[in-house]
Amino acid sequence: MLLWVGLGNPEPGMAGQRHNIGFMAIDAIARRHAFSPWRRRFKGEAAEGMIGAERVLALKPLTYMNESGSSVQSAASFYKLAPDSITALHDELDLAPGKVRVKRGGGAAGHNGLRSMDRVLGTQDYWRVRLGIGHPGNKERVLGHVLGDFAKTDQGWLAALLDAVAEGSPMLADGQPEAFMTRVALRISEGKG
Repeated sequence: MLLWVGLGNPEPGMAGQRHNIGFMAIDAIARRHAFSPWRRRFKGEAAEGMIGAERVLALKPLTYMNESGSSVQSAASFYKLAPDSITALHDELDLAPGKVRVKRGGGAAGHNGLRSMDRVLGTQDYWRVRLGIGHPGNKERVLGHVLGDFAKTDQGWLAALLDAVAEGSPMLADGQPEAFMTRVALRISEGKG
């Protein structure tokens, strides 16, 4: 089993924020692959489904970003999952809007959801799907940017990105992160043409 965690904040008023792109991505994956209905488990909302040959538990922590790790740890402990079975989907300031990078391990780079996961899991050795939201250009504007809603002008690339991530997720489940990133990039560039 794989545990895929969308990072975000649970308040309805926060649903459209850039910081919630992880929730948006995991929702798109669950819809595309006809996962079970969401239900409350593991201090979050969880849904299960098959992606390719892999059983995947999708998780949206309801603990707020800063405590995401407690939800992740609860699910990982229940299923006795190793860190390399866990993937966090999250917003990334240091990537241009619509860009995606996948990596295993690494630092939190100031992301409180990742920092919480590192602290609670006792490791940084899990997968990350970094979803680019762009940087506002000035350090003082970062908080407002991250906690701000996506603009109407962002909706085109955002919808294309979420669709491409959901479509390409079988490659991710199959342990092919490079093929996944290539597929997502191709789908997004096709949408621009």
